Amino acid sequence: MTETVGYARVSTQRQSLDQQHDALRDAGVAKVFTDKMSGARDDRTGLAELLAYVRPGDTVVVVALDRLGRSLSGIIRTVAALTERGITLRSLRESIDTSTATGRMLVGIFGSLAEYERSLIAERSEVAREAARARGRQTGRPRALSADQAALARRMRDAGESVETIRGTLKVGRSTLYRLLAETEPATS
Repeated sequence: MTETVGYARVSTQRQSLDQQHDALRDAGVAKVFTDKMSGARDDRTGLAELLAYVRPGDTVVVVALDRLGRSLSGIIRTVAALTERGITLRSLRESIDTSTATGRMLVGIFGSLAEYERSLIAERSEVAREAARARGRQTGRPRALSADQAALARRMRDAGESVETIRGTLKVGRSTLYRLLAETEPATS
């Protein structure tokens, strides 16, 4: 007996899967596999579970092709893996159905356009970061410790304090502290 299953993905834990769940339910999907992580990652457990679950003749439904991956090569690999196993892919937004030759062709075209759009976004983001850096503005995540706190951490470590004591004093994570200590030179006597 063939089955229609869905796959939904958002890039961060803060984002909601509700809209995708609703669209998949409206498309007649009862079982949905999900991930809350970047499509660029290869360790998406929800996608892996879906691929292990589906059988020849089944149909996998996604809201949009970009839910399958962040790159054209990733999307094509997933579509090829499904097709080789006799599994159909339907994408709701793009109205694609890989049970047809036109559907298979459109997967490649839309995947290319999605990758092109992501590369444009990445380029614009990098240009904006460079402009901000040129103006002396902080880009990215703010540092966990101020310069004074970093100097204090280095002095405490040079004085023989344990990493746990320094962490407790400055209320900072172990990896952050080790990274900071590696970036700063110990005091010379």
